[in-house]
Amino acid sequence: MAETQVAPYGSWQSPITSDLIVAGTIGLGGVRLDGNQVYWSEQRPTEGGRNVIVCRSADGQIRDITPTPFNVRTRVHEYGGGSYLVHQGTVYFSNFADQRLYRQDPEAEPIAITPEGAYRYADGVVDGNRNRMICVREDHTGSGEAANTIVSLTLDGSTKPLVLVSGNDFYSSPRLSPDGTQLAWITWNHPNMPWDDTELWVGQLHADGTIAASQKIAGGMNESVVQPVWSPDGRLYFVSDRTNWWNLYRWNPAVEDGVEALCPMAAEFGSPHWVFGIADYAFAAADDLICTYSQEGVSYLASLNVQTKELSPITTNYTSIAGIHVQAGRAVFNAGSATEPGAIVQLDLTTGEVTVLRRSSTLEIDPGYLSVPRPIAFPTENGLTAYGFFYPPQNRDYTAPTDERPPLLVKSHGGPTAATSTAFNLRIQYWTSRGVAVLDVNYGGSTGYGREYRERLKGQWGIVDVDDCVNGAKYLVATGEVDSDRLMIDGGSAGGYTTLCALTFRDVFKAGASYYGVSDLEALATDTHKFEARYLDSLIGSYPAQRHLYLERSPIHATDRLACPVIFFQGDEDKVVPPNQAEMMVNALRAKQLPVAYVLYAGEQHGFRKAENIKRTLDGEFYFYSKVFGFEMADSVEPVAIENL
Repeated sequence: MAETQVAPYGSWQSPITSDLIVAGTIGLGGVRLDGNQVYWSEQRPTEGGRNVIVCRSADGQIRDITPTPFNVRTRVHEYGGGSYLVHQGTVYFSNFADQRLYRQDPEAEPIAITPEGAYRYADGVVDGNRNRMICVREDHTGSGEAANTIVSLTLDGSTKPLVLVSGNDFYSSPRLSPDGTQLAWITWNHPNMPWDDTELWVGQLHADGTIAASQKIAGGMNESVVQPVWSPDGRLYFVSDRTNWWNLYRWNPAVEDGVEALCPMAAEFGSPHWVFGIADYAFAAADDLICTYSQEGVSYLASLNVQTKELSPITTNYTSIAGIHVQAGRAVFNAGSATEPGAIVQLDLTTGEVTVLRRSSTLEIDPGYLSVPRPIAFPTENGLTAYGFFYPPQNRDYTAPTDERPPLLVKSHGGPTAATSTAFNLRIQYWTSRGVAVLDVNYGGSTGYGREYRERLKGQWGIVDVDDCVNGAKYLVATGEVDSDRLMIDGGSAGGYTTLCALTFRDVFKAGASYYGVSDLEALATDTHKFEARYLDSLIGSYPAQRHLYLERSPIHATDRLACPVIFFQGDEDKVVPPNQAEMMVNALRAKQLPVAYVLYAGEQHGFRKAENIKRTLDGEFYFYSKVFGFEMADSVEPVAIENL
């Protein structure tokens, strides 16, 4: 091994380059099982972010199913999910360009089965007895808000979709009982989000498939019910946070209020439904449920006997687990750990043997360049505790001068009702391997710590999240682990708002980066899509009745308090946070003669999917900080135009 070099933090040469990350990394998700075949979706940056369905046959052969130029992605709720399903070898999927549903038979080209028009579809399930699909439809053909319903449509597209359930603002998770006689679904109304107040309904089906009598099973005020699943013997299971934690329940008319708890514990067996098709549990048999749950940001796998209610841990090396599907004695899911990239993993439920079917990254990186996150809990406002994961700088080839402390990049996750985890993240390792420490914060409002922790952000967005990011940085300064003069913060979407608030309303951070972040809450409240149109009611207050809060907490109205450099990254087709949100802030910084950079990407929406843009963003943010703080970059990267520096 070569001798370790002494060099300042931020100047270390790293093998984890942006080219390596975008060339060797794909997004994995959407696992489906059909017979002895496993399907999943791959988001490929090198193909412009195209989503492709892939199939692994019983003999281990992997092949693409989706032909070019189809892109399997739905825009229902804008965030999508639940974009395809497989039934007896035939794939049904939503195509991003036209949002129509397509049928693709084995070895055949896709054929559209829904009419042209401003319709979107998601979260489908096949009703084999009636030769149809049941799914969520979002209708944009009328004026005003889109209309969300549950519809059915024939599998060959021979008839127009038929509305089965309507009248509420939102629907998700239509799930058919094994005998085809009952349909379960989740519904909610403005101003709620699916992690606030939702209801679980069950409808009896006529022979022709229309809904007969229906009844509410669970949910309502202060209860989030998600993920209804029918067991093989026809019993309905679901996840509810009625006792603060998202725990497992089943519908049982024989008990009080018809709801039976299965495994009460201080853990999350569910997750916020930003997207359709989330699957945190599935049945191996009528009495055997395979599930994942999280505690303090770490995922675990287990088997639950639903008769004895005994939970048995299943030992794995993974700390991030999601998307569980079970069939024929095997569980297939997405998994990763702090030092292993995400993968599609198959678990033999009899032998316990684990097989990796597909890795999100083909890169083989020496562990000497990888920073292992350390969970931290730190004091924050009002005597409370907040959480995060700290990544110290790590590069086997370098050490820093003994009198130097590393710069710190604080990461504020999006949502804000979401969470960060210990899942392997090359974009974090990009920083730590160059000598920059990272703190990934699960501020108050994050999921994974119970409803009470999640509701710390009620009416307090722009305050609690900012306090927790600031106090996390202060905590690491106080423990002597980072340099107080080189504190940075970045975040995307809602995390971009937290970032801009921290830079504007606090004086702890010296620079930052906003990825499609919110700067004007009032503009967001009056110019966003249906799913989040009333989200701010709970995070800020009702609009326009409490307009003063929207103005007080908008960084754009307090630029006189902003006194540090900021770089902005934005997609020009973003419908969630439109470009004008970034541009208003950029213009304000220009007027103040503060260092500012603005990178606008053509053809990108909310989040960047193209390889060249992901690369430019990583390198561009590091380049920006190198100029602000005087790092001597080891890499030669494409410069970003920085004004006023």
